[in-house]
Amino acid sequence: MKRTSFAFALITLLIISTSCQPKQVVPVQQGPATSVVHPEWIKSAVLYEVNIRQYTPEGTLNAFAEKLPKLKELGVDILWLMPVNPIGEVNRKGPLGSYYSVRDYKGINPEFGTMDDFKALVKKTHELGMYLIIDCVPNHSSWDNPLVTEHPDWYAKDSLGKMFSPWDWTDVVKFDYNQKPLREYMIETMKYWLTETKLDGFRYDVAHQVPVDFWNEVRPALQSVKPDVLMLAEAEQRPLHEKAMDMSYGWELHHIMNQVAQGKQNVSHIDAYFDRAARDYNTHDIRIYFTSNHDENSWNGTEWERMGKATNLMTVFTYTIPGMPLVYSGQESGSTKRLKFFEKDPIDWSDMSFATLYQQLDQLKHDNPALWNPGFGGNYTRLKTGNDNQVLAFKRETGTNSVVVVLNMSAQPVQVRLSPDAVTGKYSQWPAGIQTKPSKAPVDLGPWAYLIYTKK
Repeated sequence: MKRTSFAFALITLLIISTSCQPKQVVPVQQGPATSVVHPEWIKSAVLYEVNIRQYTPEGTLNAFAEKLPKLKELGVDILWLMPVNPIGEVNRKGPLGSYYSVRDYKGINPEFGTMDDFKALVKKTHELGMYLIIDCVPNHSSWDNPLVTEHPDWYAKDSLGKMFSPWDWTDVVKFDYNQKPLREYMIETMKYWLTETKLDGFRYDVAHQVPVDFWNEVRPALQSVKPDVLMLAEAEQRPLHEKAMDMSYGWELHHIMNQVAQGKQNVSHIDAYFDRAARDYNTHDIRIYFTSNHDENSWNGTEWERMGKATNLMTVFTYTIPGMPLVYSGQESGSTKRLKFFEKDPIDWSDMSFATLYQQLDQLKHDNPALWNPGFGGNYTRLKTGNDNQVLAFKRETGTNSVVVVLNMSAQPVQVRLSPDAVTGKYSQWPAGIQTKPSKAPVDLGPWAYLIYTKK
């Protein structure tokens, strides 16, 4: 397999600071054009998805707020809360309904608490040096959202002129973004959350179902009230990055990871993915990588079901490739539970043995500029090992900082030898800190084993 080298993150950083705008970083970009400037505070950030309903026995904002110091200790930086809005009752699924069936875009689900509770949560998050974004659901509303009767022209119609649900989401009704007043309403709603609660941005549900030109309107509008706003698309369509989104999902790689863990694909499929990404995305575009999230956990199974003995390795993989890692509620406990989506089903926090790995990885990412997120961190260079369909080895570098990662992505033991020309000098083996030369001698790796070497 040929050696491929491409920059997923940047060599030169130009620091911009003005009296009216928080410090941001404008990178030298490679690949398709983009005008998006990421907020500087996301440069080494780790994203954590919060399922308020299941996080505590109480399932409230106030109960979750008590857990913030633990999340700070874990090392996560950005908290993403699944929708906090009141949930529709018409055509509701299950006893409590889906978070994504929004009845009031400016309200707080009474199941969780009050708007004052939410504001207090944002304030406490900021006091601990973390950031908070919420899920925004612009593609559809609940059937009993007042907009259905007040502005029926804002909704898409079928061939019979009737409103309809997208896919099998029978508890919601789809919007029509050809309607300018709808666009104005949605932007005004987002501004409301930024100004009223001081939160830091949004994760946009099924963003690819909303026109790109709408998102291109959104970013400057939100930056007019919060210059360093963060925008994350639940999508992987590259045009969303050109003028709007800081980040998007790496769904394709996630599915490849599942297939590799199950022995149905191998490292060549991962190499092919990165080759496509180098062509299709800008080195500035931040992709979100994960072993689980709320959709995967509830509908496709936990990471342990899908990835089995490869779970630890795949977790390390998401933290060390160019991109921002995502942790879902309960993963740090090693939970093997599929959380129910439409009813109360609290996370079991009795075993926190898996938290150590996440804590170590969070620290590794923060401490090593080579591992920082695209737009801020180091390039990616694929390394030969002699077993390149089983072993993924790569190096990320920026300045004097270098991280070498060797992953045995197979259920078979392998022997690995790194080229002395590709990896020179002394490194520290993570996490023990033992001084070594990675290319000095062949290394035996057991099934799903990994090695990480760092140099500053």
